[in-house]
Amino acid sequence: MTQPFVASLPMYNLPEMQPANRAFWQALLGLLVKEGLSDLPAELAFSRLPVPDAIGTDVVFTQTCGYPLQTIYRGQHEMVGVPTYDAPGCGAATHCAFILVRDDSPFRSLPDLRGSVFALNSRHSNSGMNLPRRLLADIAGGKPFFREVVETGSHNASIERVMTGSTDSASIDNLTYTFLQDYRPAAVEGLRVLAETPPSPAIPFITAASRTPEEIAAIRRAILKMPTEPQAQDALRALRIANITPADPQAYQVLLRYEAEAAALGYPELA
Repeated sequence: MTQPFVASLPMYNLPEMQPANRAFWQALLGLLVKEGLSDLPAELAFSRLPVPDAIGTDVVFTQTCGYPLQTIYRGQHEMVGVPTYDAPGCGAATHCAFILVRDDSPFRSLPDLRGSVFALNSRHSNSGMNLPRRLLADIAGGKPFFREVVETGSHNASIERVMTGSTDSASIDNLTYTFLQDYRPAAVEGLRVLAETPPSPAIPFITAASRTPEEIAAIRRAILKMPTEPQAQDALRALRIANITPADPQAYQVLLRYEAEAAALGYPELA
């Protein structure tokens, strides 16, 4: 490999989680070296954005939201594995989003949110936009559902807006919420889950499509060995990863189906 690699785990990357993410990468790095790969980064790039402009050709390993993989990152990546998490709202290789409100809010069911103010992290986000759009399409009646939708830039910023009362609710990746409960409980104290979105394939591990077929196969073999790698066990527990299995790219087509179903119901945009 002649081009230097970059590796990152930007999706679930609280500062408090960096030791676990670093240990995960060190265990995977050892497996990648055993597979014959070289020029690998010694450390994760912790400053990488969860939704970058593109999946660069320098990316050897990262984790990226499934919806932009079907839209703005189409053709830029190869999936190498998908995690199963031990967390509320997760199934085998699936996750979802939680609609969060304050404990003291008057909202008791999803229809109660009609005419309120909603926060999302990004219009490209599966958990922040695509999944709640599909959830709300069934009750929106083909009309804007909220009085205002605010794009905040991150799930943490959306949560903070709900906490402070500047928005009434937000759609948050269920694992982001769980990890805040684990590592930063004060950040979500006083919030409750009002509703759960339809399920989604879990956020996959990927590499750049520019890697050779041999490199991609080696990365795939290495990540699939992680659940049985002795050096990885503490990190996997800390990251709530119960298993890592082969990723089926076709499974992620459901995210475009959700988009089409929302449009067919007269709700093409989360509004």
